[in-house]
Amino acid sequence: MFTGIIEQLGTIENVQAKGSNITLTISAALTSELKIDQSLSHSGVCLTVESIDKNTYIVTAIEETLKKTSLSKWKIGTVVNLERCLRFDGRLDGHIVQGHVDTVGKCINAITKDGSWEYVISFDEKFASLIIEKGSISLNGISLTIFNITNSSFTVAIIPYTYEHTNMHRLQENDEVNIEFDMIGKYVGRMNQLNII
Repeated sequence: MFTGIIEQLGTIENVQAKGSNITLTISAALTSELKIDQSLSHSGVCLTVESIDKNTYIVTAIEETLKKTSLSKWKIGTVVNLERCLRFDGRLDGHIVQGHVDTVGKCINAITKDGSWEYVISFDEKFASLIIEKGSISLNGISLTIFNITNSSFTVAIIPYTYEHTNMHRLQENDEVNIEFDMIGKYVGRMNQLNII
């Protein structure tokens, strides 16, 4: 479980197909602090550290993960947002993020403002019931607040710190993004579907 507050950026150093899986070698400054079998969010995708070698570590994405995320398009040089799992002795600065991507969205507009940036993200309208104005969302693993929602799009605003310390500064129109909708909203929606509430 994560908070959506990105710690560092990592860089894909190697991509290797193994059957229906993809194994990634990633370099990051926090590698020395990792442990084998540790969960780590990679642009919103929770992957397990399998091995560590100096400043790089290896993770594997299985077929189900590749189907639901943008990970299959990552290549050598791709920069990913990294966050280690939540510690319960700290503050929850973002919102509860599982690292289980619900769908891939697309950036349909990137707007540079005077001191901030806005991105309009499109998504499959079957997920429309999971977003609310000023609600939380995880976008490439980043906890963000959404506004200007429609049944198939929403907008996020990015402050300078987030822009500089995440891969948002690389996001351009037509780029794909990993979306995880708010877990609480998903539970409420499911309970309503089952007529529990």
